[in-house]
Amino acid sequence: QVRVVESGGGLVQPGGSLRLSCAASGITVSVTYVAWHRQAPGKEREFVAGITGRGSTSYADSVKGRFSISRDDAKNTVSLQMNGLKPEDTAVYYCLAAANWGQGTQVTVSS
Repeated sequence: QVRVVESGGGLVQPGGSLRLSCAASGITVSVTYVAWHRQAPGKEREFVAGITGRGSTSYADSVKGRFSISRDDAKNTVSLQMNGLKPEDTAVYYCLAAANWGQGTQVTVSS
């Protein structure tokens, strides 16, 4: 019943921008907590950004000032706008919606 699907990943050059989308089915994002996490090869999965049902946002120190999380209630989606991308941002990005993980989308920042 519950399904979380990420999209928007791809290849981008350092300094470029990319927008990821998290589409939720069986969950209303406007009344729950949604977060983006990422996992680079050989590293632990780490928190990136989160947004509450009331619209309060939080960010990892490593992405503050570069990434922004937002919600589109009409589409029941949560987006992650990533600007000023760095090679160290390369990872699989996962959406967590009401404790449900998506399958992830690959983001590669090449030099």
